[in-house]
Amino acid sequence: MQQTPTYENILQRMLDTVPNNVDKREGSIIYDALAPAAVELQEMYIQLETMQQESFADSANGDYLSRRTAEFGVSRKEATKAIRKGEFKDSTGNGWDVPIGSRFSLEEVNYVVIEKIAVGEYELECETTGKVGNQHFGTLIPLQYMNGLASAQLSDILIPGEDEETDEALRERFFSVVKESAFGGNIADYMQSINNLDGVGGVKVFPTWNGGGTVKCTIMTSDYEAPSTSLIQEVQTFIDPLGNQGDDQGKGIGIAPIGHVVTIYGVSPVTIDVSTTLTLNEGTTIGQVTESMEYAINEYLETLRKQWAAEKQLIVRVSLIDAAILTVKGVLDVNGTTINDGGNMTLNTEEIPMLGSVNIT
Repeated sequence: MQQTPTYENILQRMLDTVPNNVDKREGSIIYDALAPAAVELQEMYIQLETMQQESFADSANGDYLSRRTAEFGVSRKEATKAIRKGEFKDSTGNGWDVPIGSRFSLEEVNYVVIEKIAVGEYELECETTGKVGNQHFGTLIPLQYMNGLASAQLSDILIPGEDEETDEALRERFFSVVKESAFGGNIADYMQSINNLDGVGGVKVFPTWNGGGTVKCTIMTSDYEAPSTSLIQEVQTFIDPLGNQGDDQGKGIGIAPIGHVVTIYGVSPVTIDVSTTLTLNEGTTIGQVTESMEYAINEYLETLRKQWAAEKQLIVRVSLIDAAILTVKGVLDVNGTTINDGGNMTLNTEEIPMLGSVNIT
């Protein structure tokens, strides 16, 4: 790409077009007349270069990228609100019903009751969009006094909230859509349709898994964990609803083509228990490194989970767990690490690793 002309380049080119018998020195009439124009032309060149960069999907940013991808039917995912499970009890420990629309607070984040699940169990929607709605668990504080309510707890994440899609994530998804031919219920069609749904972070498609015309889609959440029953049902209804008697599948009521019987499953979490022997720096205790070590191992396992949709199988490796542990301040050396009392662990195609216990010697 040609280099953008600078103020000095522009001014010199303009002065070169002036006859040599005219005074062109700095401070002369002609020099002072051309200099402001050179400044404006430099600004114009800068803006032209910026517009050129914002015209292509591989270099555009923000709204320019959104407008570019929208031309191909790929829209930026907006931030969504988390749907959580709330559990309410009276003073005797029995389930206690709260009014629909009642509001509760936890860690400066508010939640509103939107639907009843069972006695004392409700769906709550976070009032704030984004992943912040997924982060907190524990005691809810009612924003209005409720006579008879003794306990309110925020528990399961039913549908994870998501932040607005980043430029890089949108760019990657755009190129994936453009390069893959999604049409009429092929694998790419199912992958793109399901990945676009709120709360879904990855999917694997298994065609003819239970005979001709059957399709199995296994999903994980946008925070790279096993999905709730609510999310699985929501995806199932969108793709190929079961109906009241389970007899609506394959009829083209969802986005699946007529004749495709699609079943949605969630990934299976596999507990990863780690045991290891550490050599610590002088003056460092096990208690000082335990939390940081668990965090480092969990970061490694989350990295694996992010790769799940693109990999046939995930392998949890002892060497990479050791490498994660060695990043912890205070750890001098590590040896004898085992995963579930063994070595490297290969998961099947629908399994993801979740950290269990960490035993340190």
